[in-house]
Amino acid sequence: MADVRLGKQARLLRTLSHPGRLAIVAVLGRGEACVCHLAAALDRAQPYISQQLTILRAAGLLTTRRQGTFTYYALRDFSVLGIVDLADRLAGNSTLSRIQQGVVTGCDCPSCRLAPAEEHHAQ
Repeated sequence: MADVRLGKQARLLRTLSHPGRLAIVAVLGRGEACVCHLAAALDRAQPYISQQLTILRAAGLLTTRRQGTFTYYALRDFSVLGIVDLADRLAGNSTLSRIQQGVVTGCDCPSCRLAPAEEHHAQ
């Protein structure tokens, strides 16, 4: 029975062991975002972001919400940020906290178009 529980934990940690997925989780720690927002925030192509979102969603870490033609992704449980923050500290980095505070430009989703400039840059 312990092997089954440890297997689930190992799968979760494998899912989070990818730099792109860690970065996505860090951005989603600020709140929900669409693919175009994540692509702009992380300076990555939308297909790459979509691929990583699919893996995170299959692992049960994300929820989705549709609004028109946009799909917004959010963390299912914010406690996953504790794992991400711990890994960042153990690695002697502050990379993920910098990603969380990054400026986002180049996103044309409804949330970004409607957000005041200073709020938009805080996302």
